[in-house]
Amino acid sequence: MTADPTSRFERPKRPLPISLLNAVGRGAARMGLEPRLDVDSLIGSARKRAELREFGDESFREPLSVLIDSLESEARLSTLGRIIQRRRFVDALINRLRVQQLLREHPEIETIPLDRVVVIAGLQRTGTTTLHRLLASNPGARSLASWEAVNPAPFPGEKPGQATARMRLARRAEQGLKYLAPQFFAIHPVEHDAPEEDVLLLDHHFMSQSAEAMARVPSYAAWLEEQDNRPAYEYMATLMRVLLWQRPGRHWVLKTPHHLEYLDTLFAVLPGSRVIQTHRDPQKTTASFCSMVAHGACIFSDDVDADELAEHWLGKIRRVLERSMAVRARLPDHYFLDVSYYDLVAEPIKVLEAIHSFAGLEFGQAEERAARETSERNVQHRFGQHRYSLTDFGLDAERLESELGFYRSHYGVPFESGMHERDAQEEGSA
Repeated sequence: MTADPTSRFERPKRPLPISLLNAVGRGAARMGLEPRLDVDSLIGSARKRAELREFGDESFREPLSVLIDSLESEARLSTLGRIIQRRRFVDALINRLRVQQLLREHPEIETIPLDRVVVIAGLQRTGTTTLHRLLASNPGARSLASWEAVNPAPFPGEKPGQATARMRLARRAEQGLKYLAPQFFAIHPVEHDAPEEDVLLLDHHFMSQSAEAMARVPSYAAWLEEQDNRPAYEYMATLMRVLLWQRPGRHWVLKTPHHLEYLDTLFAVLPGSRVIQTHRDPQKTTASFCSMVAHGACIFSDDVDADELAEHWLGKIRRVLERSMAVRARLPDHYFLDVSYYDLVAEPIKVLEAIHSFAGLEFGQAEERAARETSERNVQHRFGQHRYSLTDFGLDAERLESELGFYRSHYGVPFESGMHERDAQEEGSA
């Protein structure tokens, strides 16, 4: 393992069978016997399993190829990591095949309007998950369920509204993640039937921050920053229409920090969007987010350098903030609403009322009742407590302020008391 001279991140232990699997894989790799990821092989497997051939637009091939090259040359994947990545790629390709077949059978899907979209786009760990679940509780809202993110297209023979098989698979995946990384649920709960980030829809075009959050892929990350991300967003819009065709809603509620980096693209593809940007002390959020990413990366690799990970994401966060502020300076103010994490925690119903008013949506007794019921179900620390510190990743308060102080000043974000303590706690639903 790579030595970490300054960080104190404690790598989570894996179940013994997984440790043995990875050990066997390391031996196979030393002998040159470990199978490598390959675009043509992945596409062939997807076509065979789906019993379909037509993808329609195949512009996804380039980002998939760049990502695979980066994973193979830089990610230091474990055997388990390689197995999971291969499965993710094949499943995404199968979804594209099924979506293409569905659009041929039901061309009316592509005419479904996407004119009312509420987008939560704050930095990671700023209360976005909590807010997402509250807004998604609105009876008229259409959010992306976790099971839909994995399989947005109907299975063969499946009718709209009947998704038992897809939900069953997602439940098994949730149980599998709990087995592999039980600590992860205290950081970010991944529940098969709960609202999930729409970055997983962007993953179907292989252009998203997900890869950076799971593995060491610096060349892919650098490549992605220079690309026009519109094709990925346009395919996300297609998937949103496919999902609405199966389960309608009066308005969409989206959520992912990824959108902050591409607000201009978001509005170009979904001009009816209204963006909610959440804010919290970056010293608190950066430590928490690095912890979340490090725990996730340890599922895919036995060689995770916590210092290197933190340096990458600190630079990424700065870039995201600079890009989002530049776009916001060019667009009308009425496209955006800023929400303080501290207001959300103290007065969630008041915040929800303000958001609904901003987005032109009704917030009556039914909406308030649904929100309160959601709050009661998503209690703090129900999966355990998340403990973290800047020093876990070789960072300190002075460095954070030098890098991200411009963000604090611009939005008037306060310092959060107790943020440097070793026993700092983060609610798992943030």
